[in-house]
Amino acid sequence: MYKVNVPHTCSCFVKSGLPDTQEFDTEEEAKEEAENILQRMQNSFCNKHEFSMTEQFGDYNVYIKPRS
Repeated sequence: MYKVNVPHTCSCFVKSGLPDTQEFDTEEEAKEEAENILQRMQNSFCNKHEFSMTEQFGDYNVYIKPRS
């Protein structure tokens, strides 16, 4: 199983209804979903945060951090 995690959520993320953890059968599916989540956050969230994605052993983490 491959996972997509959003370890630290913000209020925009909670309001979006996106799940903070998902599991997929293939790494390709996980990567595609992580990229979709990242793009949605960058395009429609309130711009108070910056977003980034990392991959480790086929699992993807999408991070939310305050803008500097």
